[in-house]
Amino acid sequence: MINWNEAIHDFKLYLKLEKQLSDNSIAAYINDVNKLYTFFNNEESTLSLSEINETHVKEFIYQIAEFAEPATQSRLLSGLRMFFKYLMLENELSYNPMELIESPKISRKLPDVLSVEEIDQMIATIDLSLPEGERNRAIIETLYGCGLRVSELINLHLSDLFFEEGFIKVTGKGDKQRFVPISDYTQRYINIYIDHIRAKQKIHRDFEDILFLNRRGKQLTRVMIFYIIKDLTAKANINKRVSPHSLRHSFATHLLENGADLRSIQLLLGHESITTTEIYLHLDRQALHETLKKFHPRS
Repeated sequence: MINWNEAIHDFKLYLKLEKQLSDNSIAAYINDVNKLYTFFNNEESTLSLSEINETHVKEFIYQIAEFAEPATQSRLLSGLRMFFKYLMLENELSYNPMELIESPKISRKLPDVLSVEEIDQMIATIDLSLPEGERNRAIIETLYGCGLRVSELINLHLSDLFFEEGFIKVTGKGDKQRFVPISDYTQRYINIYIDHIRAKQKIHRDFEDILFLNRRGKQLTRVMIFYIIKDLTAKANINKRVSPHSLRHSFATHLLENGADLRSIQLLLGHESITTTEIYLHLDRQALHETLKKFHPRS
């Protein structure tokens, strides 16, 4: 009978070799399973995989629900479902304790969206006399101008820039790549950063091709991007809950408001499903109302 350590090790190989998930996704799934393992294996008690049933899983979920939001619970349950499904496929278990477990209902929250004026206010607060000033302006313009996720931004390489063709190559979720159009306006600020700041940096080995670097010549982290956005938002006196993802939401919303079709926005954002992109329909109620008045015969 397989034990916990063997099961988790083999599950990790399964996610990497058969499901071909990204390192970040694999780490998230393994973290979910480790939480379950830790909950049932401690100084007070131990529980083998073959002993786990639906009641045990519910007990674990009730404990998690005390401090975790529904979205976090749902993601955790997704990881556990994948784990037990794998064990069933490998005939390590004859019963799936997750089979009747339902995920909590999640209300779809509309994201905070910045106006063009607010984005300009953020950029206006950047101190361009500092070396990181030009970099931070290029970061904001790239997030907003191309609608990138944070992970996509920090993983941009110089070799991903095809400015003559007007595109950048972006590596998204699951290591899936797509080409995203980039305007001359955004290219301009990236080139200023590359030519006047990055070119003068001492770049750490293994990061020579990374586009956006920190002061030590290494790749920027997700946390650093969040800090930059939070700092600029505060300086611009913007009273909204703003994150790097707000710039991506603003990118999509402004496209929709100016007449772009949802399918094109889906491709630009790299959404696998159009239903993910459809949330932006809710952000532009006034535009939809005007469309109804203008085009429907009963209006």
